[in-house]
Amino acid sequence: MDSFALFEKHINPGLAGLLRFTGLDRVESHAEGVYVWDTTGKRYLDFLGLYGTLNLGHRHPKVVEAVKRQLDRMPMSVRVLVSEPTARLAARLSEVTPEGLEMVFFGNSGAEAVEAAFKLARIYTGKPEILTTEGGFHGKTMGALSLTPKPEYQDPVRPLVPGVKAVPYGDARALEEAITPRTAAVIVEPIQGEGGIRVPPEGYLREVRRITRERGVLMIADEVQTGLGRTGRLWGVDWEAVAPDLLTSAKALGGGVMPIGAVVGRREVFEVFKKNPLVHSSTFGGNPLACAAALAALEVTLEENLPERALRMGNRLIEGLKALAQAYPDLIQEVRGRGLMVGLEFVDADVGALCVAELAERGVLTAFGLNNPKVVRLEPPLIVEEDHIDQALQALEGALEATRKAFEGILG
Repeated sequence: MDSFALFEKHINPGLAGLLRFTGLDRVESHAEGVYVWDTTGKRYLDFLGLYGTLNLGHRHPKVVEAVKRQLDRMPMSVRVLVSEPTARLAARLSEVTPEGLEMVFFGNSGAEAVEAAFKLARIYTGKPEILTTEGGFHGKTMGALSLTPKPEYQDPVRPLVPGVKAVPYGDARALEEAITPRTAAVIVEPIQGEGGIRVPPEGYLREVRRITRERGVLMIADEVQTGLGRTGRLWGVDWEAVAPDLLTSAKALGGGVMPIGAVVGRREVFEVFKKNPLVHSSTFGGNPLACAAALAALEVTLEENLPERALRMGNRLIEGLKALAQAYPDLIQEVRGRGLMVGLEFVDADVGALCVAELAERGVLTAFGLNNPKVVRLEPPLIVEEDHIDQALQALEGALEATRKAFEGILG
């Protein structure tokens, strides 16, 4: 039995069916840079980038080498002694995050980072309520899922963690009106990823910061997807020079080689660990291998000025997509994004799904947003070249033409 059949039989038959529908019933073989190969030898341009994880592309040599060195030295911490890579990474994160963020808690994923921020906010403030935003996505563990207001994910596992309220994204006034004396924190994405690459109105993040500061409420910036250069700045909040109280990071932090998540926060919020050092912990969080990868990834991101590159390449991609949107107004509703975090909203989710399949046939990997299936996201590695952008746009033009013909055939 081949690997796809084993996946379908033993892991997730529903997902296998979805992959088959979108023409992605293939098995990956190996990857390098911006390319992935399947077991048939077909090569794909990776314009999904593991949902914003592969900022440095696949197997960046400096990150791989850093992990190999650490593997030969000590892959796991004994925990009763301090790990050098973990301490060094915490110090480095305090240097590159917005002003005032000095302390770090490490987990293994974005959801774990959000869980930690959720708990820190409640413990520090002594208040139970958290405000989230409609269309927001913060993970699928119980706390993070409670902050992700999508019925398809929430309803099967109710009751959720109580005390969470959702307000419209981009509406600072609605957020201010929802704050009560019981509100501990507001969690917000600088750009909503799974919600369909939704960019808020200019000044929104500054208003959220002003409101939360005036009302004595913590601001949590979820930078799991926007962070580390994806939007054209090192952090999404940098576009409005905002310093939150807590910032979550994951995905690209591990350099596309190791999983790692982190919450970086103000020192006073982390005072909760003085009272109880074990109030929140993780066996594998901040392990030496992951921290070695993250240290290398940060250096590559800064040395190669990848945020600036993301902005430049993103402008080229968005310009090309807007030209295609004008040529295919019957299929494409809107193009939006910032840097290399770009969304292509179709008139219908089925149209988007067929276009994803046609793109795969033409050797380009993409996917739709988990909270908005009408939107196909384009998040290639930040190391992408101009010719890769042009190849993807050419493939998309062919995919759009094929999609149009397919629906014309269906409609008669």
